[in-house]
Amino acid sequence: MSSKHHAQTLLKKAGITIGGDKPYDIIVSDERFYNRVFSQGSLGLGEAYMEGWWDVKELDQFFAKVFSAELEKEVRRNATILIHTIKAKFFNRQSATRAFQVGEEHTDLYDIGNDLYRAMLDTRMVYSCGYWKRAQDLDEAQEHKLDLVCRKLQLKKGERVLDIGCGWGSFAKYAAENYGVEVVGITISKEQAHYAREVCKGLAVKILLEDYRKMKGEYDKIVSIGMFEHVGYKNYHTFMHLAHSLLKPKGLFLLHTIGSKRSVTSTDPWINKYIFPNGMLPSIKQIGASIEQKFVMEDWHNFGADYDTTLMHWFKNFETHWEKLIPEYERRVGGMFYRMWKYYLLASAGSFRARRNQLWQVVLSKSPQEGRYDAVR
Repeated sequence: MSSKHHAQTLLKKAGITIGGDKPYDIIVSDERFYNRVFSQGSLGLGEAYMEGWWDVKELDQFFAKVFSAELEKEVRRNATILIHTIKAKFFNRQSATRAFQVGEEHTDLYDIGNDLYRAMLDTRMVYSCGYWKRAQDLDEAQEHKLDLVCRKLQLKKGERVLDIGCGWGSFAKYAAENYGVEVVGITISKEQAHYAREVCKGLAVKILLEDYRKMKGEYDKIVSIGMFEHVGYKNYHTFMHLAHSLLKPKGLFLLHTIGSKRSVTSTDPWINKYIFPNGMLPSIKQIGASIEQKFVMEDWHNFGADYDTTLMHWFKNFETHWEKLIPEYERRVGGMFYRMWKYYLLASAGSFRARRNQLWQVVLSKSPQEGRYDAVR
């Protein structure tokens, strides 16, 4: 069976036709595409898209159908993926010595200015899933998410809060302004730290350019929003041990993270190369093992479908502002930045739409709370 015929057979299982007229049907413009995908897996698929070898009208729909049909399981393993997996097993790709690599290598974007994120994100610059239960737009969804986190943590005026992976300071600013708490935020990105210090100026907020493993002190509450995906399975126990040691006896810790349906020890090769170097999605099993004998699990909330909506809004904003971004970003990644970023956002949206990935907020207590913990939604 030729690679093309094999691809047609696989895609048919997802209801996708090569050269069809549906918005999720793909058009292949370079016949080398088929061999490339079967020899290189997801890395070849993504790079072939970036190079214009194939296209589809609605990339998010295409991936939602592909992931729902679990076609990736049927694409045979190859040397590229095998080598990546072996490296993950034998090397700690998220070690302290490599910690700042995420900020420096995230397509060189975190530390070259914030224009892309200002254009793509909400006005608060929140680079994590919004909460759409009652929201009408992206700004509302992110504000509702931040307030949801504050209410789940039961923040009280005067409390000291540690924000692990504070990003551009959105949570620190919101919590300090609306709940009267003191916040210490840490990030490994110079650009994020600079921006966060500016937006939090005048508030009881301290922003540190620091790896989480270096933190000391004692906090009433701890929060980590969208950072655990960079910790790596070899470091889950270290991360949880540290959080436990920094938290006061009656304190609460909220972990906001993308999660995987299955336990993995390596990440998608295309995502690792172009978007999140050394990233990895945790599973319920892996998180459970890391908190065992440390924390009481008070609440586990999944609103992964909201990430689909969030990503589609990010893409719409990115598309709307692309003309203004061209001078800074067009030449990046060999002139393929637009197709790379579009692929990242829409493939991710399709993944959440197919429920392949989840979004979890887990509330943990260091010791049993007095009375019951009432879950907030």
